[in-house]
Amino acid sequence: MAAAKKAVLGPLVGAVDQGTSSTRFLVFNSKTAELLSHHQVEIKQEFPREGWVEQDPKEILQSVYECIEKTCEKLEQLNIDISNIKAIGVSNQRETTVVWDKLTGEPLYNAVAAPVSPGSSVPVAVVPSGSSVPAAGTSSVWLDLRTQSTVENLSKRIPGNNNFVKSKTGLPLSTYFSAVKLRWLLDNVRKVQMAVEENRALFGTIDSWLIWSLTGGVNGGVHCTDVTNASRTMLFNIHSLEWDKELCEFFGIPMEILPNVRSSSEIYGLMKISHSLKAGALEGVPISGCLGDQSAALVGQMCFQDGQAKNTYGTGCFLLCNTGHKCVFSEHGLLTTVAYKLGRDKPVYYALEGSVAIAGAVIRWLRDNLGIIKSSEEIEKLAKEVGTSYGCYFVPAFSGLYAPYWEPSARGIICGLTQFTNKCHIAFAALEAVCFQTREILDAMNRDCGIPLSHLQVDGGMTSNKILMQLQADILYIPVVKPSMPETTALGAAMAAGAAEGVGVWSLEPEDLSAVTMERFEPQINAEESEIRYSTWKKAVMKSIGWVTTQSPESGDPSIFCSLPLGFFIVSSMVMLIGARYISGIP
Repeated sequence: MAAAKKAVLGPLVGAVDQGTSSTRFLVFNSKTAELLSHHQVEIKQEFPREGWVEQDPKEILQSVYECIEKTCEKLEQLNIDISNIKAIGVSNQRETTVVWDKLTGEPLYNAVAAPVSPGSSVPVAVVPSGSSVPAAGTSSVWLDLRTQSTVENLSKRIPGNNNFVKSKTGLPLSTYFSAVKLRWLLDNVRKVQMAVEENRALFGTIDSWLIWSLTGGVNGGVHCTDVTNASRTMLFNIHSLEWDKELCEFFGIPMEILPNVRSSSEIYGLMKISHSLKAGALEGVPISGCLGDQSAALVGQMCFQDGQAKNTYGTGCFLLCNTGHKCVFSEHGLLTTVAYKLGRDKPVYYALEGSVAIAGAVIRWLRDNLGIIKSSEEIEKLAKEVGTSYGCYFVPAFSGLYAPYWEPSARGIICGLTQFTNKCHIAFAALEAVCFQTREILDAMNRDCGIPLSHLQVDGGMTSNKILMQLQADILYIPVVKPSMPETTALGAAMAAGAAEGVGVWSLEPEDLSAVTMERFEPQINAEESEIRYSTWKKAVMKSIGWVTTQSPESGDPSIFCSLPLGFFIVSSMVMLIGARYISGIP
């Protein structure tokens, strides 16, 4: 029997979409932007201590290989020729920091494991300084708070009238960005210190780690990043588009460990992959697109015009507005960042960005920590049962508040509870929280840009939740527009890869871009009700601020006896109680 003829679909482009909670590999038709196949693998987050969030870079890399292999198997089953994949793009969670050994390819964390606290089974490594650091093979994730005291110490060195960090990077000094995570690793991990001294260390965000590994690793891997990811490190000058010597000196970062900065669309290197795998057919395919996830979504949503904006609903929530060739500096708590640079000789575009730390992560928290849902999809069903939060408000400030507050002292609260409140109301309040946080960012963006958005383009996994989308339209009081193909982050990376010089299978000319069908959600409540709900939310936010005062995640496990007066009070009270019982003759 003759083998079935392979389907001819024209040039295909693959995209690695590496996020905080999962990794995916997707393949698109470059002529129609149609998604042909994909595979997804969930990845673990570790929380070894309060405020610490970690992931294993080797697990992330393995998940990429697995997704590529499984997607290639699915394409074969669909009778699609894998050799038609002409380029691969990379989109990644930003700010997450990895340091590895360029001679062995191993992340720099080999140490003796010990429990974090009594009863804990999470391993840490004890270093000579007495600090505790994560055990072998972890990276410092963007949500991590361990660097709070590092930030406080650094902020004292910035003159009040000359915030050169913000003027050069567009970013506030915060635990959120890579430079302070890297500073913490250099201060606390002896293996990193030694590797730097011996010129073996390489630093990168997740894109750098993946591209270096996929292009050969220790056997000639390419150590690079793109302008969008570099702009999130706090070491990159967004005006000159170069690593900044003054910033590197301020943070004490040796420049020789930094990756080369490239545009978002050019050939970085060629795939090296085992021929024994189905994906072995991708050997020699160029990796030619690289964008931080939010920039990739901006490209995938085709927000190429000044003033166009999109909001991505993932682990966090990220609203970006294209400001064209000019840097717009916010007066309302937003970040100025590089949007994209689609070619070595192409101009750079900038964006204003507002970020919410906890969006999809709040659904995961309700599932994994409280157990009130068994799957992420179940929250829509619970919320639909009641159709209201019944006055319950949920501020999920698990890692502090990001834009527009930048308030690390905040912590999560649920308020407005009554005896009538049940898990359905809390589920509804969790969805509302995502929408209220987006409203705060959109208000700040409107004030900075001076022109209110007429509608909001949305994407990301949470947009499949119709109740969430309707709530968002109600709370913003403008239409919410969702593309029928929600994988815009991966699409953006694929577009950048396919459009690269030397690949040229994807045209980014306006007349060549495929028309995208959209689903539109119109506001269904009156403006007055929308404002009342929003003002009550802001009251709840104010109550969440100031929960964390002097205790820092870096200073070890909190204990009531860390406070001498409190400890003395408790001990003396116990002595008095025992004495009173003795005198009164109570056994």
